[in-house]
Amino acid sequence: MSTVGGSGLEKIQDAERSPPAIVALKLAAVVFLFFVFLVGVNALSSSFKMMGAGFAQTLFNVSSNPIIALFSGMLATAIIQSSSTTTSIIVGLCSSGALSIGGAVPMIMGANLGTSVTNTLASLGHLRDRKNFATTFSAATVHDIFNILSVAVLLPFEMATGFIEKLATILGQGLYGVFSSVKFSSPIKTLLKPVVKGLKSFVEEIMGLENMTGGAALALISASIIMISLAFVVKIMKGLAESHKTDIMENLLSARSYVSILVGAVITFSVQSSSITTSLMIPMAGARILSLKSIFPITVGANIGTTTTAIIASLSGNVAGLIIALVHFIFNCLGMLIWYSIKPLRRVPLYLAEKLGEVCAQKRILGVAYIAIVFFVLPLGLIAL
Repeated sequence: MSTVGGSGLEKIQDAERSPPAIVALKLAAVVFLFFVFLVGVNALSSSFKMMGAGFAQTLFNVSSNPIIALFSGMLATAIIQSSSTTTSIIVGLCSSGALSIGGAVPMIMGANLGTSVTNTLASLGHLRDRKNFATTFSAATVHDIFNILSVAVLLPFEMATGFIEKLATILGQGLYGVFSSVKFSSPIKTLLKPVVKGLKSFVEEIMGLENMTGGAALALISASIIMISLAFVVKIMKGLAESHKTDIMENLLSARSYVSILVGAVITFSVQSSSITTSLMIPMAGARILSLKSIFPITVGANIGTTTTAIIASLSGNVAGLIIALVHFIFNCLGMLIWYSIKPLRRVPLYLAEKLGEVCAQKRILGVAYIAIVFFVLPLGLIAL
């Protein structure tokens, strides 16, 4: 019987998997889309340079207030529904010199906060079932609470010491120096240059726009390229993940503690979206397949895995872009060290998420109000003030 059962499971797994030729084509498409994505990031840097010093000064003034910078990053990500897009745009801003690294650090933290709205919205699908809603809302908001707690500790610490910026600068300059010392000429930059130049010429010569208006038009085109290319990457990789969901499930169920963090990071790196990884946990929580305790490390891993998009974006820029990408990585690693590695503190986000789920299950309108206030009303209100 066991042999027959095992054979049946293998047939189901084989049926789910895409044929190798289709997988190869999809991966080739992903490589091409990443090239298009880098074109967008590079063109974005050019667009900010076209806008001139006045635009840069305005951006410097806005980002000089870390609270405004934090909520700007959060609101942008909540609206776009992708921290990968927000952080890639921030990398482009830093690479062009339009945004200082110090001003970008709170924005990166805000992007981390904003990205957790997607899986919290996914939990609303269980709104009608009170018992399931308590479980799924807790599973979703453990991501929110982990990010909120990380910002609550690390933003004041960063404002007082500049530790994350300094560490990222040392690492970024060291890594960048390795390549520059051996006269490394990036083939990516060589390939990107004529395409970006063509986009700039299109805006200036075909559209007849220059300076601020030309820069704004190029920025809009570039941001659209970034969002569309990343959306297609996520769609393709999500399809591949779906075809191998049995393998993913087995890895999630067999993983323990820090291995779960690695699994969460690898899945997120593969699909280039922490939202997909964390949203995948919601139905598993509702079906009681995964507990809140086992979902938490996967969420922490997803936070680390999502930093790879900014690192990829920095490949087409300069050392400033690389430094801000490393800021994103260091921030999430420090969050893990504080709120996961220290066992007594590990219980805090779990306890808060569980209690929030119970409260919102009793009055389910509070769940909707929580999302509206935390991710949209509060940031908009503070930015307006």
